[in-house]
Amino acid sequence: MRIAHAPSQLERQPRAVAIGTFDGVHRGHRSVIQAAIDSGLEPTVITLDPHPRIVLGNRVELISTLERRLELLADAGVADTIVAAFTPEFMRLSPDEFIATYLTSIGAEAVAVGEDFRFGHRRSGSLETLAAAGLELLAVREIEGVSSTAIRDAVRDGDLQGAATMLGRPFELDGIVVAGDQRGGTLGYPTANIAMDAQLLCPRYGIYAGEALGHRAAVSIGTNPHYGGTERRIEPYLLDFEGDLYGKRLVIELWERLRDEQVFESEEALVAQIARDVEAVRAVERPA
Repeated sequence: MRIAHAPSQLERQPRAVAIGTFDGVHRGHRSVIQAAIDSGLEPTVITLDPHPRIVLGNRVELISTLERRLELLADAGVADTIVAAFTPEFMRLSPDEFIATYLTSIGAEAVAVGEDFRFGHRRSGSLETLAAAGLELLAVREIEGVSSTAIRDAVRDGDLQGAATMLGRPFELDGIVVAGDQRGGTLGYPTANIAMDAQLLCPRYGIYAGEALGHRAAVSIGTNPHYGGTERRIEPYLLDFEGDLYGKRLVIELWERLRDEQVFESEEALVAQIARDVEAVRAVERPA
């Protein structure tokens, strides 16, 4: 997939363009994207970054990083993606200016958007505006009950099966491995310590089963209350893995919430519980 940061970086050719933020690239988003792919025109996406609601001063827990979003768009079969910077200048574009700058300039003949899509200054552009500009409005199959808000609610509640059903894949954590307290190694279960962007969605504290780098993982999310911790830590233990992960990006699928964090009466009791957690991880099935 070619990634552009301005329309001028793409050649003009007949295109079907899917427009949206596409945070998480969930099943509803992929229905919009699939409409562009099925058109037979060059499937192209315009995705917004940063998230418009964040720019407008709202708190939004992002489902995926921009890097992961672009990977998922490529996996979906998109040929070209424009990452449009959502800036004050972008917000001031009139609907006609947006169409001329981002659509007709790259050869767009058809567009795929959600039913409530609005664009341009003060959200004054609509589906009717696009049609009046001569653009074909592609039919998009609605996926009922799927939304970014519903996914965030499910993840916060630890309902990873529900989140996976809406996403079309397991929910993921995405971050860089950094140095931690290195207690896990002394206990026989060396963990990676993940630094994750504070704007990213994270489930409630607890112990989770998941997968990373093709290895099942027991993932601790929380403050390590047994050791009196106060800062959030995300620490996966990759079963049967050997290697150095420091400084590397790690994408972790979360499959199931196993239990709450807890304080143990002794370190031996903690190690015994970790062993039980590891066996539970081996038995968990990946969400369909």
